[in-house]
Amino acid sequence: MTPFEARPIGTGRLDLLPLRVEHAEEMAAVLRDPALHTFTGGTPDTAEALRSRYRRLTAGSPDPAVSWLNWVIRLRPDSCLTGYVQATVTDAVAEIAWVVGTPWQGRGIATEAARALVDRLARQRVLTVIAHIHPDHHASAAVATAVGLRPTDLRQEGEIRWSRPAPL
Repeated sequence: MTPFEARPIGTGRLDLLPLRVEHAEEMAAVLRDPALHTFTGGTPDTAEALRSRYRRLTAGSPDPAVSWLNWVIRLRPDSCLTGYVQATVTDAVAEIAWVVGTPWQGRGIATEAARALVDRLARQRVLTVIAHIHPDHHASAAVATAVGLRPTDLRQEGEIRWSRPAPL
């Protein structure tokens, strides 16, 4: 088994809370804007579809060598959920992603949450952090840059692989 698990993470104004099935209703409202799917495809999930997905995610990876870590982002001053961050950790490599609902974008929430996630992973001895970002998704590229990731020449399904290798 891997030693990784999603534990609460706090920042100046955010609480990253381990994902629970009970978050589905509020998260369906947070993620309801079709514009959130511009670069990833698909359509917004219903609360029931999110409950089903969250059940699978919270059950954990069927591969004991892989950890699925998922948090919802709670904006403490407004006492509401605003999005999520996630990491899939295999050995000492984590692939991360983040999504912030449209009403909360442009306020630094994604950067603050992603930075907290990357910092936590570094403390847990994750050596490499990667993300896959659509080449036209400038906001996500800005978040990746802010947390120390850099674009590589690798592409996966049309997205650029960003990476932050271990410090020397």
